[in-house]
Amino acid sequence: MRYGQLTQVQRYQIYAYSKANWTQKKIAAELGLHKSTISREKKRNSGLREYKAEQAHNKAQARKKNARKHIKMTVYLKFRIAQKIQEDWSPEQVSGYFKLHNIADISTQTIYAFIEKDRRNGGKLCKHLRRAMRKRKKHYGSSNSRGQIRNRKMIDERPKIVDEKSRIGDWEVDTVIGKNHKGIIVTIVERKSKFMIAHPVPNKTESEVTTVIINSL
Repeated sequence: MRYGQLTQVQRYQIYAYSKANWTQKKIAAELGLHKSTISREKKRNSGLREYKAEQAHNKAQARKKNARKHIKMTVYLKFRIAQKIQEDWSPEQVSGYFKLHNIADISTQTIYAFIEKDRRNGGKLCKHLRRAMRKRKKHYGSSNSRGQIRNRKMIDERPKIVDEKSRIGDWEVDTVIGKNHKGIIVTIVERKSKFMIAHPVPNKTESEVTTVIINSL
């Protein structure tokens, strides 16, 4: 006996056997399916009065069509996730930010799975999760400004038209830090077309990043 997705033919068979008053156990045995498959099928796809094959198949196909598509974890997406986690963002914050800025519709579960895979491969992203950061002391108001860009504008300060992505020419710059903080890449993404320029930098100093941005553009 097996589990699995039912075909339209199998649904017509279930309908016919049900009309003949066969039990779910007997139908499952006849079709070589597990009885729970028959039970689940009839609960999920029955109409208001009874189970009908065509109606059941249409409902199942509609759910399949509307199901969330699998998000392909591209190199760029992995870089962006790693960058935000290294900045001590939570997976929930990363997921929300990506959806808000149309980067990717990615769930928090997928991000947690990515972090777990990184941990199994010897990575340190998991150390940035809040549960692992409880003993870390935050130095708010510290004079230490390493990695900060002088005179930078915050996202909420930029013109609203930038968020509309209705014109070519609005660029978003980020720095992506590699595994174990080794290797840095500057990414420059045109917000409307998604055209991206990426270039490595030896370090994250203002002068190096500025030089790479100018040369890349």
